[in-house]
Amino acid sequence: MSVAPQGITILGATGTIGVNTLDVIARHPERYRVIALTANGNVQRLVEQCQVHRPEYAVVADEALLDVLVQGLEQAGLQTQALAGVDALCHVASLPQTEAVMAAIVGGAGLLPTLAAAKSGKRVLLANKEALVMSGALFMDAVRENGAQLLPIDSEHNAIFQCMPADFQRGLASVGVKRILLTASGGPFRSWQHQDLQAVTPDQACAHPNWVMGRKISVDSATMMNKGLELIEACWLFNTTPDQIEVVLHPQSVIHSMVAYADGSVLAQMGHPDMRTPIAHALAWPERIDAGVETLDLFAVARLDFEQPDLQRFPCLRLAYEAFKTGGTAMAVLNAANEVAVEAFLTTQILFTDIPHLIESVLSSEAIHAADSIDAVLAADANARCAAQDAIQQKPWVKHL
Repeated sequence: MSVAPQGITILGATGTIGVNTLDVIARHPERYRVIALTANGNVQRLVEQCQVHRPEYAVVADEALLDVLVQGLEQAGLQTQALAGVDALCHVASLPQTEAVMAAIVGGAGLLPTLAAAKSGKRVLLANKEALVMSGALFMDAVRENGAQLLPIDSEHNAIFQCMPADFQRGLASVGVKRILLTASGGPFRSWQHQDLQAVTPDQACAHPNWVMGRKISVDSATMMNKGLELIEACWLFNTTPDQIEVVLHPQSVIHSMVAYADGSVLAQMGHPDMRTPIAHALAWPERIDAGVETLDLFAVARLDFEQPDLQRFPCLRLAYEAFKTGGTAMAVLNAANEVAVEAFLTTQILFTDIPHLIESVLSSEAIHAADSIDAVLAADANARCAAQDAIQQKPWVKHL
């Protein structure tokens, strides 16, 4: 007896994670069918994806581009329904024919549609770490209360998930876990002297030595804010605190993370730095399917190196630790300030070394409240973005340098 293909909605289909997800899905047409594809503003690529995968819905986040999307779909001879805006993103994340949602929208913009998927009881494949960073307990409560299933896509969190016992939510100590070893490549500037970072260009920051990623996450990797956000995400995903997580620089990006147990065992998940592996793992879990990724050749790898992170070179990691310790809306403020700072760096409004100064300035100036509602989280996000924009103009940290 054949089983009907699983319906998939991809939020952020035109980005790196979305493209890789479609690659894995295309390898298993008998298992998966695409229900909806969404994009922020890349209408041309979205239409091209619709021509290949024939979804029921195509959504563009920017409402001003709806007519362009409609025209593109009509010219391609497609029956795909075009929608636009945040409400439309939430709608396709909640469709009854959608069983799993790949949450791959970059940044805080992914919060509401990803939360909508959780509230609809979907299998949420979480690549949008910012949604969980911002809303934390609210998001995890939505998962539990609505019977949703949360599977991590970030290579590190997916690795941790694979190395954890099934009942880890009871508490790490109760299942014999001593600590989580969260690996980081260190990005392109791991061995640079601190004084040389001021001259870093956007193209240099986006040239990751191991991974192919979008520009925003590439800069986050270069500053190690990405690891800071992942630290916070890991705390929520695995019901723990930063005290039980150790960040380990591993420049080869072969070990994606590790879990250390009370008996002295350390379990590691290894593989090529290819996002199709965690995507395929989460799509098919608990089964295993072909991801199009070759098996790791240990003789070719030859060596594995590990270092402690330098918090002077990577102050963004320190800021993430501090934001989690502060709690409340501090993590939403951290994320919002970082998004504005990264965009300002990419558009050459500030220096690379200004990024942590700007974030710290906003964290110190914004009032922190209880993150007890989505409205409170969204208000903190909006206020922090305004404060960050003001800081770009005023550069209050300059007088302290």
